[in-house]
Amino acid sequence: MNQPDISRATDWMQVTSLSPLTGPATEPGWVAHWRAYYGIDFAARSAAVRQQLGRLDVAGYQLAAQYYLPPGVPRGSCIVLHGYYDHMGLYGHLYSWLLEQGFAILTCDLPGHGLSTGARASIGSFDEYQQVLQALLAQVAPLQLPAPVHLVGQSTGAAIGLELALRGWPRELDQLVMLAPLVRPRAWQQSKMLYHSLRPFVRQIPRRRSHNSGDESFLQFIHQDPLQPGVLPVAWVGALAHWIPRIEQAAPVAMTPIIVQGDADRTVDWQHNLDVLQNKFANPDICILPGAQHHLVNELEHYRQQGFEFIGRRLC
Repeated sequence: MNQPDISRATDWMQVTSLSPLTGPATEPGWVAHWRAYYGIDFAARSAAVRQQLGRLDVAGYQLAAQYYLPPGVPRGSCIVLHGYYDHMGLYGHLYSWLLEQGFAILTCDLPGHGLSTGARASIGSFDEYQQVLQALLAQVAPLQLPAPVHLVGQSTGAAIGLELALRGWPRELDQLVMLAPLVRPRAWQQSKMLYHSLRPFVRQIPRRRSHNSGDESFLQFIHQDPLQPGVLPVAWVGALAHWIPRIEQAAPVAMTPIIVQGDADRTVDWQHNLDVLQNKFANPDICILPGAQHHLVNELEHYRQQGFEFIGRRLC
């Protein structure tokens, strides 16, 4: 990350200019600048890496999606789902590690995030996130991504994987990896009261920036990131308010997901969330990182390394 040659005006970065992800391997010129700015041009580091950015049309949205193929024979694939306010460009540390481990990668910007269309940082229902995930799963065969296929999610991305697991984990997916998973955010009761009081009067409020990583260079970078939403839409909070009881009341399932959680996380109510997850799953494999905050894919290097090593020992 930290390439200084990108304009804060992002009008030229248009998902509509992208070819379908499974279409011809052509990309508009701005894609190279986008990759360089976020430090995710892995083909520039190794000619043996293949990468492609394209478009997926899902649930009325046009989503930017990309895949990476590692050098040599892949050992499997990982679908990566980013967190709230995030986008694909911020996950370079995770992509780099997965490629080093020999995994192909498939990911996208969720609706209202990054390059994708949709009201910024908003969603009508969390069911739409499930439609996005199903659309990604449908790309595995056309792109000839190798099995086993794992799902790796950070925060809201982990929540999307969690809901799929509770609905019925598909046979074509193997492991579920959840990083700082969202069930309830921190101080949820107060946030819910605020939502009910504001809903009749406003559509959004200014975003409150959180200190969610010990990596100051990352925090400085996202403060300047032109793809960061600056608002908290009331609609997203409402969608979350409908989603939480659905998850907390769901029946347990016979799965053993991999969970990595920092104990200095001030974004989600992590202790409550782990209680819920331990009740929903059969002996989830949990790693607690003492001192780590919420944004685990962009935490200090020693936290990232601990988390990645824990995951790596458990992926096929």
